[in-house]
Amino acid sequence: MQMEKKVGIIGAGMCGLLACKYSLSKGYTPFVFESRGSIGGVWTQTFKTTKLQTSRSLYQFSDFPWPSSVPDPRNQLGPSDEEVQAWDLWSGTGEPFNSKGKWKITVQDRNSLSIEVYQVGFVILCVGQYSDVPKIPKYPAGKGPEAFRGKVIHSMEYAAMDFDTAAEFIKGKKITVVGFQKSALDIAMECSAANGALNPCRLLYRTEHWSIPKHYPWWALAYVYFNRFAELLLHKPGEGKWVISKFVETYITHKLSLAKFGMVPEQSFYKGIGSCMLSSMPEEFYDRVEKGSIVMKKAPKFSFCKEGIVVEGEATPLETDLVILATGFKGDDKLKDIFVSTTFRNHIIIGSLFRGNAFIREFPN
Repeated sequence: MQMEKKVGIIGAGMCGLLACKYSLSKGYTPFVFESRGSIGGVWTQTFKTTKLQTSRSLYQFSDFPWPSSVPDPRNQLGPSDEEVQAWDLWSGTGEPFNSKGKWKITVQDRNSLSIEVYQVGFVILCVGQYSDVPKIPKYPAGKGPEAFRGKVIHSMEYAAMDFDTAAEFIKGKKITVVGFQKSALDIAMECSAANGALNPCRLLYRTEHWSIPKHYPWWALAYVYFNRFAELLLHKPGEGKWVISKFVETYITHKLSLAKFGMVPEQSFYKGIGSCMLSSMPEEFYDRVEKGSIVMKKAPKFSFCKEGIVVEGEATPLETDLVILATGFKGDDKLKDIFVSTTFRNHIIIGSLFRGNAFIREFPN
């Protein structure tokens, strides 16, 4: 008689739900553990204006397409209740058992605070890299947030607010947003809408990044980069890829008028998409820059003072009331902290180019 194969899945976000779905389809018994009170992962805490930056064909599930009642799938954040019910994701959970050569997963119930230990033969980590452990820039002694008389928060804290609380929190304030990825752009848009040109939102960034216009021809991107045709880009280093990359760069530069605002990135679009550093540009972002409700400023290094922010090389501080750090997350540290063993903590190396789930199946406890 074949022994029941039990799989521990850490995280009930998009990847965790899919891991559960396919574990069930293979006849395994999955245990899904989630630190939040609901499924959906990072999508359970978003900004009011946040939308998906992926097209319907690339984001919807192949066996559960969005119904016609959803006019704009980019407004859909995370899996719907119907999708979860259709897959019957939780029906495969069984009782844990003790056995040698198994992974031990120690969990604490959010409500009762009781501690339970599960043993499984295979662990899939779907904890994501963009939540929970914020990446805070390091500053010289006495020149960090403690020197500032205003308030400094991370974008994670802003996303955790409900929409009404967030709107009241930013209203009437001089706000500086640090960063130039998706979170920074969305927050800047909300701040500019709330305060207009009277209290423009200042956006501090270190490096220009490629951003895709909302009405970008997604079919072109998909057929060029996301199928077997893309193998032509990898025939030999430096061959082929620059042609398509230059075409896309020319289109985006023209569409968003990047040269006009001094925002043409130094790196190629190919490198940007290869490192997963792309984001979609909010509609009318540069219109607001032109109208003065968003002010962009390049600041490779900066520190804090009583009045606000001091950009390296400039004597006059940037006066501000609130600083929102959209500076990303420490995905490596988040993963390492899961393990009790220092051996695993010291040997886990993800790297900046890693994007995806960690599958742990060797080294049983």
